[in-house]
Amino acid sequence: MSGKHIELFLVDGVPGGITTAEIAGWTGHVLSGPRSDIADVLARSEAQRNGAYFLLGDDAEALGGTRCYIGRTESFSGRFRDHRANKDFWDRVVIITSKDESFNEGHWGYLESRLVDLAKRAQRVDVVNDQSPQLRKLSEAQISDVEAFLAHLHIVLPVLGVNAVRERTQTAIAPAVAASPSPIFRLRNAKAGVDAQAQVNGEEFTVLAGSRVVGAWTATGNAASTRRAYDSYRAQHDKLVADGSIAVEGHIGRLTRDVAFTSPSTAGAVAMGRSCNGRIEWQWDDGTYGEWEERGLS
Repeated sequence: MSGKHIELFLVDGVPGGITTAEIAGWTGHVLSGPRSDIADVLARSEAQRNGAYFLLGDDAEALGGTRCYIGRTESFSGRFRDHRANKDFWDRVVIITSKDESFNEGHWGYLESRLVDLAKRAQRVDVVNDQSPQLRKLSEAQISDVEAFLAHLHIVLPVLGVNAVRERTQTAIAPAVAASPSPIFRLRNAKAGVDAQAQVNGEEFTVLAGSRVVGAWTATGNAASTRRAYDSYRAQHDKLVADGSIAVEGHIGRLTRDVAFTSPSTAGAVAMGRSCNGRIEWQWDDGTYGEWEERGLS
């Protein structure tokens, strides 16, 4: 995979404030801003252009802890008035436009449909769109242009912390920019009925759909620090059961979708129902996860 030069600009010099993102040689432009700065967001030229956008809001009860609306508009500044009246869940907006304004309404309609479909398939957020927009009819060349544009969005959006359309592997979408996948790692415990598979995706450790995990997290600890850690693992497991990501049958749970974790140890603990040294207990054909992680070191 070739490197990508991404330029981030903190408009007010404040992390988490209004931010723009571009990739060298790409015609796209992404503007992100908190709702608390919405007046400044709407005053920018990007908010007056044709484009697509995400409305994102934290919600502990939502899939992945986030609710998301995806739309298309000729001017987000004008569209905001509608959302102000009937959509109150969001606290962040991400506006996607083209610097050379070469895309027309059909291009953006096609992109909107693709983004909604990808977000629903990725199952990382609760997509609150009432309807799934139909793909616009474009020429073969126009479709190629939009898909190339989308391939770059798959790189830029996660950098901005937007994982709504992020998939474990994107080779079918953007083979030119997809990273080589890691091997499949396996975690087993016959007594507990655990047989899980996982793969590294960027900075995420993703446990794969179909993996068998414990049906309930019941371990307890003696030390206060251990109890706090166990409470966190239990809460993550309970959340995955509640949102349907883990389907429980008897004492066994089965993942219904790919689930991303911040580390192999957290993934292993949630799967096993106890603390887990993920660098040792996740294994592949040539050894442990830790040995794979240190590949290439002398």
